[in-house]
Amino acid sequence: MSDNLQVRPLATHEYNRWNRLVAEAPSGSPYARTDYLTVLSETTGDRFSCLGVFHGEELVGGCPLYFRRSKVGDQVIRRPLLACLSPVIREVPSKSPHRRASRQLAVLCSLANYLKTVDCAHMVLVFSPALSDIRPFQSAGWTVRPEYSFLIDLSDMEAAWNRVDHNQARLIRRAEAAGLVITNDDDFDSFFRLHIEIHKRKQATIYLPEEKFRAYFNRLKALNLCRLYHARLPNGKAIARQLVLTGPHPVTHTVCAGSDADYLSLGGNPFLRWKVCESLSAIGYRANDLSGAPYPHDVSRFKSQLGAELVLNWIAVRPETLRYRAYKRIIHLVRKFARHRKITFKKGVF
Repeated sequence: MSDNLQVRPLATHEYNRWNRLVAEAPSGSPYARTDYLTVLSETTGDRFSCLGVFHGEELVGGCPLYFRRSKVGDQVIRRPLLACLSPVIREVPSKSPHRRASRQLAVLCSLANYLKTVDCAHMVLVFSPALSDIRPFQSAGWTVRPEYSFLIDLSDMEAAWNRVDHNQARLIRRAEAAGLVITNDDDFDSFFRLHIEIHKRKQATIYLPEEKFRAYFNRLKALNLCRLYHARLPNGKAIARQLVLTGPHPVTHTVCAGSDADYLSLGGNPFLRWKVCESLSAIGYRANDLSGAPYPHDVSRFKSQLGAELVLNWIAVRPETLRYRAYKRIIHLVRKFARHRKITFKKGVF
């Protein structure tokens, strides 16, 4: 079937058609929507495009590409606030596993062949858990490795509660008894305050400078593509926050979360995570991807104790260009020399 498929960049007037596919396909996500990518790229100064795979006039799949500028040229790679950069494939309405698999493999084969012609220094895709078979990319010479995330099933909240570890359930009840409440609001100041506190406490990444992060949030909120939750004390103080990407797709994605170190024993973090699950389930969402599963790490243990299931995301790295290999070699030699001479470089030099 791949011989009958055509791949081409989508024009702006085709974005609505693409977004409908992203909303319907199991491999879709908020990260693949053009309105989300527009907000992120205009906030950061990057750029994006979307490839469409067509069978005749039917849009059967495609792939978003997010281009980040670098000293060696544009690179198609993920960044903070963009955890997934995955092909999206329309589901075949058939009971036959063979037909469904054949369509998926044909689309992936067409994309792998096209992507080798895209002019960029480096390319890394992060596949949706819905795409488990990426042999066409392996066959095309891409380097493939596994990565993991945690997914909470929201379709049955009684069953979800039974999966919560008893220690986390105890903390959630403690927070409820202390009078904590959850809010879905636009209190960006409290959100960013906690974001900075976690950066200082754990040396975590600051996703965007404050004003750019505020602009990003406000635009997503206006498009109904995110929900900002806080856990608050009875006096209104926010002690935990969680930013969730939403939209028409049934799976939501947590992109940023954390809590105030002074109130960890109160259980504000598990309380917020659980209440967010209840809120998302109540408005019809089926799952929340908690974005990441580092190992070994306390964060992964916490996510697992919330009843989340480990899911697989394949990482596919395109064969490196000559200029990228030369760039990596130069950086390696410079850093080796710097270590020998005990020279330190300012962050961002490379």
